[in-house]
Amino acid sequence: MLTRRRMLVQSAGTCAALALTASCASFTGSPRPRGFKLGVCDWTVGKTAQPESFDVAQSIGLDGVQVDFGRGQDELPLFDTALQQDIVRRAKQNGLEVASLAMGVLNDIPYKSDARAERWVAQAIDICQAMPTKIILLAFFGKGDLKNDAQGTDAVVARLKNIAARAEKAGVTLAIESWLSAAEHRAILERVGSPAVKVYYDVGNSNKMKYDIYQEIRDLRGHICQFHAKDYDDLYGKGSIDFARVRAAMDDTDYRGWIVMEGTKMPLGVEESCRYDADYLRTVFPPQVG
Repeated sequence: MLTRRRMLVQSAGTCAALALTASCASFTGSPRPRGFKLGVCDWTVGKTAQPESFDVAQSIGLDGVQVDFGRGQDELPLFDTALQQDIVRRAKQNGLEVASLAMGVLNDIPYKSDARAERWVAQAIDICQAMPTKIILLAFFGKGDLKNDAQGTDAVVARLKNIAARAEKAGVTLAIESWLSAAEHRAILERVGSPAVKVYYDVGNSNKMKYDIYQEIRDLRGHICQFHAKDYDDLYGKGSIDFARVRAAMDDTDYRGWIVMEGTKMPLGVEESCRYDADYLRTVFPPQVG
């Protein structure tokens, strides 16, 4: 017998599939290959910078976890070599991957104005080699917000220019997540002028800012390195984000890779809500094969 959650997911998935089929009807040539990996932020499942986040992700049926550096004043938890090793070990035990790293601490200790933040980002590049992963999300919210802050933006551009060559040499991408529009993000990337600096696109945040997220994804073609799936209004497929249209926009930009869930609505409890969201997203973003 179907559970209520499964029935809801299947119903939502059918609608999403129909919408996706319609949105892709005008494509020419052969269908684009499948290839998405689904992850979750460790803070979403209440396991910030903890190896146990991979146990939860495995139980939900995901491919990996976005690992946060944690909070601190002088040093951050993930700078500890033993913790790095524990996380990598737990990921392997569960057959999962580290999707990316995240520096949420920059919301309180801003990259635009605090010397500690600048030092931490430099250290984080080296840690990517140990984890292993190639993307570091740099958060620009709260005290680190760049919206309507020309002076702060200038400082961030200068600091990114200083560190970009190091990131390039290491094969690491520094990914900006912020309240900025696609045009504002592009302006920063053009000023920095490095392939090592890209955008971490959060569909929920940009939708909250009333940007046309489906067009923004297309406008940022080649500049988005990873996505957050988020809906501030409800479980995925039931809220304000049309994930079938998100997928169509990704298809137009040839994006294939990680979609990391950052859940905000948990009406079924954290793990059950994440399972619902994951089941729904799988109907729109099928997994990598082969």
